[in-house]
Amino acid sequence: MWQGDIDFEEVAGTGVDTVYIRSSLGSDYTDPYFEQNYERARAAGLNVGFYHYVTARTVSQAVYEAHFYVNVIQGKEFQCRLAMDFEDLTRLSAGEANEIGLAFIRTVENLSGKGTVVYSDAYNAGNVFGGELTESPLWIAEYDVSEPSSQVNWDSWAGWQYSDTGNVAGISGYVDLDRYTDAMFLEEAGSVPGPVPMPEPSSSTVEYTVKSGDTLWGIARMYRTSVSAIVSENGIANPNLIYPGEVLRITLADQVSSSQVDNTYMVRRGDTLWGIARMYRISVARLAAINHISDPNLIYPGEVLQISASGSTGDVGRTYIVRYGDTLSGIAARFGTTVSQLAAVNGIADPNLIYAGEVLTVS
Repeated sequence: MWQGDIDFEEVAGTGVDTVYIRSSLGSDYTDPYFEQNYERARAAGLNVGFYHYVTARTVSQAVYEAHFYVNVIQGKEFQCRLAMDFEDLTRLSAGEANEIGLAFIRTVENLSGKGTVVYSDAYNAGNVFGGELTESPLWIAEYDVSEPSSQVNWDSWAGWQYSDTGNVAGISGYVDLDRYTDAMFLEEAGSVPGPVPMPEPSSSTVEYTVKSGDTLWGIARMYRTSVSAIVSENGIANPNLIYPGEVLRITLADQVSSSQVDNTYMVRRGDTLWGIARMYRISVARLAAINHISDPNLIYPGEVLQISASGSTGDVGRTYIVRYGDTLSGIAARFGTTVSQLAAVNGIADPNLIYAGEVLTVS
């Protein structure tokens, strides 16, 4: 559950008997509705499970996130296996993804004393995740099929998420729908009795070789750091100007504050606001509100959307990355503003002079 304010009594009245609630993300983010969702779900007599969205890029980060997850849920009774939601595998090899995932799963099991389950789409369950990770049951996500794919590295599935566009009374907007076997449930309901000590945060440095088409924003997002951190560490004078073959040093800390990460997404050709909202598990309405989008069906390649990890809908600017061939007048027409307004907001002295890769505030 990630939909916000939910009437769980009404949900239970529809025949639903089990819900998985998002507890946490990364190394410091607790879902703002977690406590409320838990209390209301239990009061409605529903079985409860928790999932954590993993953002780790190193084993050390995975271990730290596992400690954080267990501490968030400590003291709460639950009936279902503790779920690892590890979806963003950008630029990770299969070996790296498995190593990170296994470190997270093993640490959660050791700290909590409870069983775990691996949430994955069918592609990653068959082409990326495998080996020792398959010792934990599979919760597979695959839509618009009569049954889940058998082309996975597990012998069977414990849970099947068969739709992400369901409608359930008591919940606003689309909701994920699942079927669970007995393997999704613990032998006995229980809880994590007390907080576990967090490990001393550490950091490591990786080297990244810039590839054609890379942007500093994209590299920062991939490693869950900020553009400013990479700029500072590498002495980059112009953040919009990096070159293929250039080697960047990037320090990865175990404890990454969600406020330090560039929570943004650059629209690509073929993207829809619904698809982006689903990727980040927020509603289309919230994503549109954050970015001042009046028509959710109208987004543009190159546009940079703010993604609010905290669920806040504060007044942030809508931005656009200039592409080759763009003009300020064309951008102004596209976003329903004027050249003079764009120039004033972005401190542009010569409206005829803009550069590919430049980031403009458009609202």
